[in-house]
Amino acid sequence: MVWVQLKLWLKSTLPAFGGPGLLLSAFIDSSSIPLPLVTDVALMVLSSRHPMRMPYYAGMASVGSLAGCIWIYYLARKGGQAYYRRVQGRLSDRIRRLMQEHPMACVFLPAAAPFPLPFKPFVIAQGVFQVPFVTFVVGTFVGRACRFFFEGFLGARYGAAAKQVLMNLRFEPVAVLLGMLALFLLIRSTPLFSGRRGPQEE
Repeated sequence: MVWVQLKLWLKSTLPAFGGPGLLLSAFIDSSSIPLPLVTDVALMVLSSRHPMRMPYYAGMASVGSLAGCIWIYYLARKGGQAYYRRVQGRLSDRIRRLMQEHPMACVFLPAAAPFPLPFKPFVIAQGVFQVPFVTFVVGTFVGRACRFFFEGFLGARYGAAAKQVLMNLRFEPVAVLLGMLALFLLIRSTPLFSGRRGPQEE
């Protein structure tokens, strides 16, 4: 009961503080207590009320989320590998190889994916399999910034209608993530990015 009351209090209180409230709610959601859609909806509402401040609101949400993700990343990096292997089993080896081969994509794509796609398990995996810290920070910040700036733009442009669309999302985010993954693999397969030389260069 106390836990539920705490979550309700955070959901109702943090957005009232504007930018700092967005930073704190994003940090809490990314690091400890799940607060689904609290930061996203508050960002849209604030951006609809103050369109000129939208970059500031989106930036604060991005920084707060990054800070929370760094906390989870370090915890997972210190002692999460045994737990992850026990929970995921053989799948953990495939995830590790994927992150070694495409570290930036494995960080950026989940960070940019919209709700309701879960994000925290990806962060834990990135810490467990020791994605380079700089790659983790850059990919996470850019991904979260893409998501929050897009949501802020929708809020500033369409107001309450954008909030309603976000609340009704179900399977669309999965399609978006798969599309982004397909685009990444397509780009990686081209000779320019794959490092393969054409016949004329041999």
